[in-house]
Amino acid sequence: MSENGINRRNFMRKFGAGAAALALSPTLFTSCASGSKKPNVIFILTDDQRNDTLGCAGHPILKTPVIDSMANEGVRFSNAFVTTSICAASRASIFTGMHERTHGFTFNTKPLAKEYLKTSYPVILQQAGYHTGFIGKFGVEVEGYQPHELFDDYRPLGRWMYFKKQQDGSERHITELMGDYAGEFLQTVPDEKPFCLSLSFNAAHAEDADKEDHFPWPKAVDGMYDDIDIPEPRLSDPAIFDAHPEFLKKSLNRIRYYWRWDTPEKYQKNMKAYFRMISGIDRVIGRIRDELKKNGQAENTVIIYLGDNGYYMGDRGFAGKWSHYEQSLRVPLIIYDPRLSKEKRGKVEKKMALNIDVPSTILDICGVDIPQEYQGRNLVPLVNRTGVQNWRNDFFCEHLMESEAIPKWEGVRDERYVYARYFEQKPAYEFLHDLKADPDQLKNLVSDSDYTEILQNMRTRCDELKNNYTSKK
Repeated sequence: MSENGINRRNFMRKFGAGAAALALSPTLFTSCASGSKKPNVIFILTDDQRNDTLGCAGHPILKTPVIDSMANEGVRFSNAFVTTSICAASRASIFTGMHERTHGFTFNTKPLAKEYLKTSYPVILQQAGYHTGFIGKFGVEVEGYQPHELFDDYRPLGRWMYFKKQQDGSERHITELMGDYAGEFLQTVPDEKPFCLSLSFNAAHAEDADKEDHFPWPKAVDGMYDDIDIPEPRLSDPAIFDAHPEFLKKSLNRIRYYWRWDTPEKYQKNMKAYFRMISGIDRVIGRIRDELKKNGQAENTVIIYLGDNGYYMGDRGFAGKWSHYEQSLRVPLIIYDPRLSKEKRGKVEKKMALNIDVPSTILDICGVDIPQEYQGRNLVPLVNRTGVQNWRNDFFCEHLMESEAIPKWEGVRDERYVYARYFEQKPAYEFLHDLKADPDQLKNLVSDSDYTEILQNMRTRCDELKNNYTSKK
């Protein structure tokens, strides 16, 4: 029996005849070069990092030379977004390829259902013969599996505390431990197997339990940015905050602003520490790339870099993420494929990409069929620049966590307009922004008669997408 037939049989044995639509097709692994070893994938996920916090994205201060080199040798997506801007829901969406409204998981909900985990990218890759690994922040409660059952090699690392005591009595930052564990994984992959390693950094998330040192950085980046005066947030005019409705003024976005950004002294201290955490991630990725070269794995390993949600950093008088503005929804996304021809490298792709596109993309890179249940798109054609028809021009976004301090909302962002409906307010409170006329989203156009038709169109589109993604369970 062929390898494809064995994988199909194993898939069906584990998931039953009802999974026929998801079974591996006769074209398994056809995206790999003929006669070559199946490609490896390293998927890197960072925490609380918005799209512009990389050197390659034009940040004037942050130093991220390793990540920049991946962008220069790969493809950077300048319009990448998350569908829900909080780590728990976003990570569940990345595992499952589905919107929060479909999979139903965020903080304080039931665990992510087994039926969605069955079609998660790590489970499917295991069935396809991949050696799978996970290191770092898992961030999702799961039903029917223990987290270690989803991966061949599972090494969780939580951020409390960021420095972990070692057997010799020393302390090591968990970002550095991520690099240590990744090196061990790469050295122990069975020779006959391709691998997919998911590296889920806790950084650059603040240590919320520590109100003095919010962003503990690795010792390797001590002193970075000490000689720089960080400019105040571009959208720091108090009038921007004052224009918000009371429910956002009193939300967690504002509460946490007072934790870390509300005085010049705190702002300078915490921004420099936050930047060091990102530079610390960059150094560890450099170590991993060196390990790939040493092991002879570099030329066949695709690296995907993504943020799990955006981050305000004091803009609008806010901290955190959670709400509908660009600073909350936009994230970095880079796909580095060493197999790309030179003329396809160093490109910036402007088409909309989403966090829920990542599992489809990973599976296609590995030559494995994409489940029909996935709601994202496959980004490989954009990376390969093979021409894509009917690409998305809008997407549905939402935040459904039960919290008195985080108001729920749902909305649509298209190439020009952003619509958001905070639906638990009485009456529902709506936002409409024109990104062409007002890229900073400072004006709410809901009451502007010139936008009446556009507002109605966006409301209708929001309802349409909401109904498409609402779970039928």
